[in-house]
Amino acid sequence: MDGSEDLTKWLVGAARGDRAAFEALYRASAAKLHGAVLRILGDRALAADILQEVYVKIWSRAASFDPARASPMTWMTTIARNRALDEVRKRRIVSIDADSEDLQLAAPEADPLAGRARSEELRRLLSCLEGLDPERRRIVVQAYCHGLSRDELATRFSRPVATIKGWLRRSLLQLRECLGE
Repeated sequence: MDGSEDLTKWLVGAARGDRAAFEALYRASAAKLHGAVLRILGDRALAADILQEVYVKIWSRAASFDPARASPMTWMTTIARNRALDEVRKRRIVSIDADSEDLQLAAPEADPLAGRARSEELRRLLSCLEGLDPERRRIVVQAYCHGLSRDELATRFSRPVATIKGWLRRSLLQLRECLGE
């Protein structure tokens, strides 16, 4: 079996209440889901707490997983991403004015090298964001810093949802390429 087939098997087992299948699912996916949550929240302790909530949701919703609609990792990552974005909305971890591309840095860390690395990564990201069309840059910032949905972005920018979806996808690919990922 490939990884996706294993994850599907474990999700089906979890839907039946099989704790061993759920443990295997957790072991196989926790690192990736933690990374997705951490990228959104930027706080390891908070990301670990949210990840636990994510797995509670995965356990309780495992029966609703449909392998015909999404891969197991995509399905779980969507749950994780949505929960992390809910937390951002709740806490307003990152505050960005609607028309501003300036990111406010978090308070300095005890480890100055970690803060420096984060500042360098932020400078790289801001530089790559500058390479985007201004409207698309605002859409990306609104989606990933404010957590606006595609529907909300479509309304705010007076564009069809499909256009917003395509712009986000292409903009993220452009950012990923710029960042060398």
